[in-house]
Amino acid sequence: MSEAVFKKYDQHQMSLLPESLEDLIPERHLVRVVNEMIDGMNIDSLISTYKGGGTSSYHPRMMIKVLVYSYTQKKYSSREIAKALRENINYMWISGRNRPDFRTINTFRSSRLKECVDNVFASLLELLVKEKLVKIEDYFVDGTKFEADAKRHSYVWKKTMERNKGIVQGKIKELIKHIEEVNAEEEKSYGSRDLEELGESSEITSDKIREKVKELDVILKESVKKTETLESEKVEKEATKKSKQQSKQISKTKRQLERHLIPKLIKYETQEKILGERNSYSRTDPEATFMRLKNGGRKNGELRACYNVQMGTENQYIVCYSLHQNASDSTTMISHMEKLKKLIMGAMKSKEPKLPMNISADAGYGSEENYEYLEKAEVNAYVKYNTFEKERRGKKNSNEFHKDNLPYDAARDEYKCPSDRLLKYKCTETSKTQTGYEVTKRIYECESCADCSLRESCHKSKDNRRIEINEKLRKYRTKARELLLSETGQTYRKRRNTEIEPTFGDIKQNRQYRRIRLRGKKKANIEIGLISMAHNLIKMWSEQMNRFNSKLVAVAH
Repeated sequence: MSEAVFKKYDQHQMSLLPESLEDLIPERHLVRVVNEMIDGMNIDSLISTYKGGGTSSYHPRMMIKVLVYSYTQKKYSSREIAKALRENINYMWISGRNRPDFRTINTFRSSRLKECVDNVFASLLELLVKEKLVKIEDYFVDGTKFEADAKRHSYVWKKTMERNKGIVQGKIKELIKHIEEVNAEEEKSYGSRDLEELGESSEITSDKIREKVKELDVILKESVKKTETLESEKVEKEATKKSKQQSKQISKTKRQLERHLIPKLIKYETQEKILGERNSYSRTDPEATFMRLKNGGRKNGELRACYNVQMGTENQYIVCYSLHQNASDSTTMISHMEKLKKLIMGAMKSKEPKLPMNISADAGYGSEENYEYLEKAEVNAYVKYNTFEKERRGKKNSNEFHKDNLPYDAARDEYKCPSDRLLKYKCTETSKTQTGYEVTKRIYECESCADCSLRESCHKSKDNRRIEINEKLRKYRTKARELLLSETGQTYRKRRNTEIEPTFGDIKQNRQYRRIRLRGKKKANIEIGLISMAHNLIKMWSEQMNRFNSKLVAVAH
């Protein structure tokens, strides 16, 4: 039996020269693509954030390379990245053997990139255009929700805040009125009315209450003087006792206002300011809003602190991204498109802001405001509305009482209900949306619903039947339906299924990126920018590898 033979193994073998890391990196490795693309990017906006003088800093181009490559490798923690720089050959090569610690990495990511990450992304987009990977002609937009770095039960609800604030304001009013009643001198000055600065028509604020506390101090001093005068003049004990009781009540009220009610009122005023137009926010990350996440196909998922991230793609390359604090996609489209204009200007070096010629979106964006914006931008808006799919399949609303099914006489400008009663034009009403956009509706009202046998099936109002008609939205929907049902529109509808949704799937499933790790909207924008750059570079590398493998197969055959 022959003896086993092993390759040489000697951990203490000396070498004349150390091995070059360049020789250890495969020729078509992803890290080379990241390195090459970022070398070709313009990062002047990032370099300009560094001040002259002082100690030397790690080069921002190296730091960008390390961060983007880390996001391609599903490493999002600064500690994990710092560890990889010490142990991983690919990280050692792309960093030039630099070893910034986790604090330096985190500071660079959360501070240096805060104001310029969009410019860095635009520079990468410019390279993609030069490589003819994107033309910025077709744009497919959709939204998804990413969890914020916030505790699950850290919510502050607007309705709860308003209710609690009202309770505190009520208690304050009661205390002030009580002081007015006990203080005879105050009654002579103000009578039975509220104090001027706390009038019934004005809102009680912490500033007004502080002014009232100062007044209580003056009243308290006068009350003490009055008590001392009564004691020195040796008047009746009852008068002295009554004066002391008044002083104690005023003093007690002042303490209650200063120690309990004013801090609570300040707390609710701060919450109100943070909330703004939102219905909720998280105490851990006040810029995040509680939204429902899709959960295993269930209709209503869990409420979590989130950011609504809007993304647009072309050929599955991310062209633009934006973060929003409201859950509805329809209210985010215009601000997203405005950011897209800026990115396109940076990438195409154009002087005039323009949108891609063809924009495709689902029914969540089919609002009058969005249709009008896209029409003014002179683009082809392949944007669905909420009833498009039903109409396409021929499944119209079967309810004969629905306003869309009522016969309309254009000459007389009136509708007819199933009971052959006329709904005539009454007035025009204007309302504003959450974004401040004015919506105009024509109101039609039935002449009389009295003694109508179909009334219970028709409507539940105690008055006559009224319907609201938005003529402008109807025209926009008609135009959108024509575009969507055209041959080109059918192509875009099919293509949309393979554009933006797979991109979200790649980020959330393949990259395992479902939760933003930095707090605050600006910092969260940094993370989305980095994951978007990582996605684009992986996509580019994947296409290069596919072309290379196809050539190998062709040569082999």
